[in-house]
Amino acid sequence: MARLARLYAPATPQLARVIFADALAQPADPTPADALDHLHDWLLKGVQEHRIALHGWVILPDQLVLLATPPHASALSKTIQGIGRRMAMAQADKRPGPVFTGRYRSALVEPGRWVLPALVWLESLPTRLGHVDTPTRWPWSSAQEHVGQTTPRTALVTDHPDYWQCGNTPFARQATYKNHLQTGLTPATLTRIETALQGQWVLGDEPFLSDISDRASRRVAPAPRGRPRKTPLQD
Repeated sequence: MARLARLYAPATPQLARVIFADALAQPADPTPADALDHLHDWLLKGVQEHRIALHGWVILPDQLVLLATPPHASALSKTIQGIGRRMAMAQADKRPGPVFTGRYRSALVEPGRWVLPALVWLESLPTRLGHVDTPTRWPWSSAQEHVGQTTPRTALVTDHPDYWQCGNTPFARQATYKNHLQTGLTPATLTRIETALQGQWVLGDEPFLSDISDRASRRVAPAPRGRPRKTPLQD
């Protein structure tokens, strides 16, 4: 079965995830802080080089997840490929071979409706996977910056307009978003996001799907299952 072409539409956020072929550490091991710091630095270089608007990010021992609006169709791919090359060089002696399990998966995200849930989803991953008890205790993500717990180490994040809708001042935005992060997402919302990402479709509602279908690089949703319905013959 031929693999899907990359789904892209201009000025549209993408949620992307790449899984590492070999985790940087096992659950019982100490947190691989140095390796995670290197990944952060490589991510920064890629974002700056390819001029990507990065709205949210999280780096875990077994994966990298981004929410970003790339300036062109290949910008995100080139950024992730660059990180992969640097990982391969750094791990050549200890972990030869591919550094990712395969191609990264991505989904287009509807602004105004799904950007904040996607941001909460990715920044909550360290908690859902058992690394920390609250998202803001994981230093290798954008969560601390979004709730105002720390000043950014680098100019890595470009806040999406949906985040700015959380309040008229930085304090108000941080407080509102912190509440979203603490409240979390419903099981149905989690499933919706994970299904779109795994299938590499659009994370959006029907009106948005209809609107973006003419601008997207390929089909934005799965085709209906089963054979096409037959059209009655006309006299």
